[in-house]
Order: sequence, then structure tokens, then C-alpha cells
Amino acid sequence: MTNIICITCPKGCHLSVDEENGYAVTGNACPRGAEYGKNELLHPVRVITSTVRIEGARLPRLPVKTDRPLPKEKMFDCMALINSITVQAPVSVGQVLAANILGTDVNIVAAKTM
Repeated sequence: MTNIICITCPKGCHLSVDEENGYAVTGNACPRGAEYGKNELLHPVRVITSTVRIEGARLPRLPVKTDRPLPKEKMFDCMALINSITVQAPVSVGQVLAANILGTDVNIVAAKTM
């Protein structure tokens, strides 16, 4: 039995996941919590948010994020890639700055127009 806190919504339900019984989840207040609990043990993923350098803009850093969740084990490699990116203004929100990162079909996109 593994105990985790659901981060799907602000409620923060305390989940218990029983690995020996098909990853049955208890303690969830909604179906999303049950899905989160099972996925968190089988294949955890996260959306990464950060900033990259930008030249030719009023501010020196541009907020960015992944356009879909990335496998948790690739987070540090993703951050190394993000830290190596420098973009030139103008940039539009949603613009792809790095495509198919780490062979995952996940993109780094701008989170702000600058």
C-alpha cells in the first residue's frame, strides 16, 4: 500500500494505492484522483515550467512550459535543455521553441508573448 497526496485539484486528497490489488485507489473524492493515483505509481508525468533567455525584449527571461506532461524521469534532462535555449524577440504565446524534446513528442512552448 502506497500513500500519496493527489495534485490534480486543490482538494489534495490523501490517496492509498494498493499495488497488490490492481492499483486500487481509495481516498479520492473524484474519478480524476483515482486515475492520478494509479498513474503516479505506474508512469508518473509532470508538466515542466521554467524560463529561457530572450534577446531583444524588455525583460531578460521568457516563461516557457512543456505542451504536455513529460515522463518524470526525464525532468532533469529537460531542464538542461531548457537552460541551453536562447530565443530572439518577438515570440508569441504558444510558439514552439524546441520540438520533440528527448524523443518524447513533447514540445517546449512560450508561455507569454514578448
